[in-house]
Amino acid sequence: MPVSITHYQNSHVNQSNFDWLNGTYKRRSLTCVKEDRISNLPEHLIDSILERLRIKDIVRTSIISKKWRYRWTKIKVLVLDEQFSITFAQNGAFDRNGFINTINHVLTSHNGPILKFHLHIPNMFLDSYQEVDQWMLLLSRKSVRELVLITTSNRRDELPSNVFSCLKLTKLDLKNCFIKQPLELERFINLQTLFLLNIDFGANFCETEINLPKLKTLSLSNGTNVYSFNIKVTNLQMLFVYGCHDAMLLRLLHTPCLRLTDVSIVFMKPIQDFVRAERLTLATMLSNLPKVRSLVTDGHFLKFLSAEKNLNWLPHAVNGLHNLLLTDFELGDLDQLHGALYFLRNSPNLGNLGIVPWYMGPQVDAGPALNHLESLNCLDYTLNELQTVMIVSLEGSRPELLFIKLLLAHSPSLKKFTFRLNEVDVQNRLKIGEDLLQFPRASPKAELLYLNLEL
Repeated sequence: MPVSITHYQNSHVNQSNFDWLNGTYKRRSLTCVKEDRISNLPEHLIDSILERLRIKDIVRTSIISKKWRYRWTKIKVLVLDEQFSITFAQNGAFDRNGFINTINHVLTSHNGPILKFHLHIPNMFLDSYQEVDQWMLLLSRKSVRELVLITTSNRRDELPSNVFSCLKLTKLDLKNCFIKQPLELERFINLQTLFLLNIDFGANFCETEINLPKLKTLSLSNGTNVYSFNIKVTNLQMLFVYGCHDAMLLRLLHTPCLRLTDVSIVFMKPIQDFVRAERLTLATMLSNLPKVRSLVTDGHFLKFLSAEKNLNWLPHAVNGLHNLLLTDFELGDLDQLHGALYFLRNSPNLGNLGIVPWYMGPQVDAGPALNHLESLNCLDYTLNELQTVMIVSLEGSRPELLFIKLLLAHSPSLKKFTFRLNEVDVQNRLKIGEDLLQFPRASPKAELLYLNLEL
């Protein structure tokens, strides 16, 4: 007799929707007696093993023995991610009702707490989030701690209200939705990690401050109406901002974040609203980030920083900064170059530097940047602690080579300088290598590694 997930033959749910999940298995008698080592493991180890399996494999363990028949219904981690959706589609059950009925069955059959729930909702043109809202209500009653809710819908649907009933959440990961009442986030008093991707915050709540006292990690990417996301995070340790412009960033960096150690600020495109951007001076930002150890930023942010008229006179040193990554950095842009040199000049403990140059097209006037790089006072500071440098996607342009020459001449403690070339022909590759080997080095121990990008 085929073994199903549970005995639900008499339920109203169409069992054909779950055939792909259950599989059709018959019990087999053992031909020899062997020690069942897995079943004899401590319960927490068995749970740890099951939590690393895909949901359909977890369910299939119900055929092992009577002891295992309902074990899957007590698992504390349920991951119904994109791979789950793909498998669902490959088995010919990819339709709205089939998907909803499957999730309903998994959740209603579950017995016990669910500490982590990951749900990927494929683009099935759901009429509403009513079903999702019911799932969130079930999760709130099961003491969910970590929630990942990702939708691939072509529109942003309103975040189900019952998400805010999950008051024990410590981690929340949302993608592609509309938060009508951002202030509701304040109900998550235990929240420590918050990931928000492609979220619309509306336009009516910029004056209302959201206080998340335990939040340690905040990641915000490609948001809409971000200016309405007015958040206070005094215990923040890690901040990642991608594709979101000045508004939210201004408030965050004006608020002292005394515990902040890792920061990524990548605008990905030029700032259009310079009126607000001018409110933030570089001195204020750095004074509010006294313990930052790792910083990732892009050329657009460097250009924003260099708009400060008194850039060369700012007194603040970023003493804690040890790791710096500059991505999409256009070395032929004088403003971006000024911003990068400021960080080098004012980071006395910088030990690791990474650079991903931006392709400099023929239309770029690199003359001012070249003149500055060739000037005697371009970098009037010795990078005493710098030990490793990596440059990825090196084109071999004149500004790039002069910048490399500058680093080699001012880094007496340098141990390794790695170059990963972009797709350049063999002749140019040899020319770049010859130039690099001729540059004088302040460190006698500096090792130059010259690699192709694909390695």
